Amino acid sequence: MKLATVAPEVYKAWFAAEAAIRRGPLDPVIRELVKIRVSQQNGCVYCIDLHTTDARLEGETEKRIYQLNAWRESALYTEQERAALAYADAVTKLGEHGVSDEVWADVEKHFDEGAAAGLVAVTAMVNLWNRIGVPMQMRPGD
Repeated sequence: MKLATVAPEVYKAWFAAEAAIRRGPLDPVIRELVKIRVSQQNGCVYCIDLHTTDARLEGETEKRIYQLNAWRESALYTEQERAALAYADAVTKLGEHGVSDEVWADVEKHFDEGAAAGLVAVTAMVNLWNRIGVPMQMRPGD
């Protein structure tokens, strides 16, 4: 199913939300790292391909993209990026107790309120896109 054709109003609304997130205060490299990481966890090949390309356009390096799947063990990410990635992991693998106070406190430590809101929004949005891309079996080039 081509959702954009079948439900164009809904699809346009999602793209409008995506555009608002892009205009927000969250650093574009962090935004793309979160999108890649969430897409890795959800197994969305379409989004992994898209966001690794977008990350490189924002100046991200190949080495950091390669190590993203093991970000906790890598020395290549800042404390701010680690806080964002921990939040993204917690939201994507949302357990019975949601996001821990410790993870959220780290977000508040490293992001002002506007950027934290952007982090919440981008993490929710990419999870939404993944939940379209995976069941619709979207592939790069679709």
